[in-house]
This record gives sequence, structure tokens and C-alpha cells, in this order.
Amino acid sequence: MSLKRAKIISAIGIFLLCFLFHFIYELIPNSLTAIFFPVNESIWEHQKLMFTSVIMWGIVEYIILQKFKIKYNNFFTSLFISALTIIPIFLTIYLPFYYKIGPKMFLNIGVMGLAIIISQVISYFILKAKDFKKLNIISFILIIICYIILAYLTYNPIKCELFFDIKDEKYGINNYNV
Repeated sequence: MSLKRAKIISAIGIFLLCFLFHFIYELIPNSLTAIFFPVNESIWEHQKLMFTSVIMWGIVEYIILQKFKIKYNNFFTSLFISALTIIPIFLTIYLPFYYKIGPKMFLNIGVMGLAIIISQVISYFILKAKDFKKLNIISFILIIICYIILAYLTYNPIKCELFFDIKDEKYGINNYNV
């Protein structure tokens, strides 16, 4: 198996994890699942969903890379950058449509798929780049910091449209309304 094929499998795996992870908090509502999985239908919580899907798939991807003895560099850097870049890629494509036509499930899914593909192409090139050991350590630490930020924003969302759940008319995990 080649690195390119592994990244194609990763894109499909991440896409499928997004669907599975969408419902985890609803099925197992607690403080731990709230950190990693969406607690409402806001645009922001769906960014957390994609970030977590990329990170969690990274475990599977690492096993695939090891099992098939695929050469790679910068694993944690690739993982962090692909998880982080998926957010602005999605928002840049999705928000203009969202503001023009409103929330549409198929648009959301299509843009999510496109953002996953683009992030995995970026990941592919980082894995092929020269090895930067110190950057990998920093990237691992940054993944942890991102989850601290995600947890904070889940419990203390910014009062803006990006964090507003139009379905339940609330912000974040709390039960207070606008």
C-alpha cells in the first residue's frame, strides 16, 4: 500500500467518523464526551466534530502506516495541521452559502467532504516532507491545547452566530437561551 492510498482511506474514514461522532454526546452525555463531540447543532460544534474525527482517525492511520511499512515523516505535525486546517477550509467554503441560503444538510455534508479531502491532501504533503522532530513534539502539545480551547468554548461559547444552535436556540452546552 502506498501513502497516497492510505490518505484516500483516511479521507473516507474521517468522513464516516464524522457521521458516527455526530451522535456520541446525544447517546452518552457527560463532561468527557462534551469536550470531543458536538453538544448542539451550531456551526462551531460541527468544527469540533471534524477536528476530533481527524485526530481520532489518526490512531487508525498510524496503525495502517506501521502495518504496511509505509514511509512517512512528521506524523503529529501532519495530524495537527490537517485537523486544524479543516476548520478554516470548511468555514471559508460553507459560510457564504450558509448566509445566502441558510442551513442545508446536503450542503453541510458536501462541504465537509471537500474540506476533509483538502485537509488530507495537505497532510499527504506534510508526511512526504523532510522530517522535523521538534515540530512533531510541538504539534502534539498543540493538539492538547486545542482540546483545552474546545472544552472552554463548549462551556463558555462566544455569543455570536457561529456558536448559536438555531435548532434549540441556545449557545454551547448550557441550557440558557439567547
